[in-house]
Amino acid sequence: MNSDPNRLEPFADEARARLQAALQRLLPDPATSASPRLAEAMRYAALNGGKRIRPMLVYAACRLAGGEPERADVAAVAVEAIHAYSLVHDDLPAMDDDDLRRGKPTCHRAFDEATAILAGDTLHTLAFDLLAGSGDYSDAARVAMVRVLCRAAGGTGMAAGQMLDMAAHGRLQDPAALERMHYLKTGRLITASLLLGYHAAERADADLEAALIAFGDAIGLAFQIQDDILDVTADTDQLGKPSRSDEKHGKSTFPALLGLDASRQRAQALCEQARAALDGYGAAARPLQQLADFIVQRTH
Repeated sequence: MNSDPNRLEPFADEARARLQAALQRLLPDPATSASPRLAEAMRYAALNGGKRIRPMLVYAACRLAGGEPERADVAAVAVEAIHAYSLVHDDLPAMDDDDLRRGKPTCHRAFDEATAILAGDTLHTLAFDLLAGSGDYSDAARVAMVRVLCRAAGGTGMAAGQMLDMAAHGRLQDPAALERMHYLKTGRLITASLLLGYHAAERADADLEAALIAFGDAIGLAFQIQDDILDVTADTDQLGKPSRSDEKHGKSTFPALLGLDASRQRAQALCEQARAALDGYGAAARPLQQLADFIVQRTH
């Protein structure tokens, strides 16, 4: 590994800047919205910082597939809208009941519970509206991106994983069940981010698509293992959300099942597996391989 765990190459800064500008442009404007308060809550949830790893994966995969950065803007906003909606709902009293997100009050604390639910719902629908009608994509690319994101976010992906997570509160899971849950809850959306970038570039390359899926599936699980590690090793100020929240909710975690050292080794092995999936693509794959390093070295 050769990346600073708290800093990526200029590519990451450029991707975050592009995403922020695209979010500002494509999120509803309270001044012209049918519901200014709803628009404010959506912007609060989506513009409230964050690592922006999923959009960076969109930009990096689009670049690897030969696409210009502007081709990835709409897809990057779409996946960030889905991610933001999931965090808003995850923080609700009926779910994890958290008061802090990214160092600020969660959406239902900053506004109210009903507004937060509606903001999450509307961020969800906005993602598909953007893929269906914004950006310069062929009809085939639009359909492909909508299908990828639907499958990753719904009953075969994130929502299913969240349901399994809730059902497992207070129960000890074995490592295989825990990996399956996190593959659905976290990994599917990470792999989808890569496929969104690939489809945005509109390049037909079955080998590259398979390599991106292999990379995403490995790094998606590594991401969650690192999250579990940080939940027990970092404090609330570092995380921007309550530490030891998994323990509070009686959740099974990789450190609890495997121990910290074994969890770190598993995350590192997955990182190396992800990097190896892109070994044949040379310097063009460097942003993605560096993101893999960042995911397992990050401190928040």
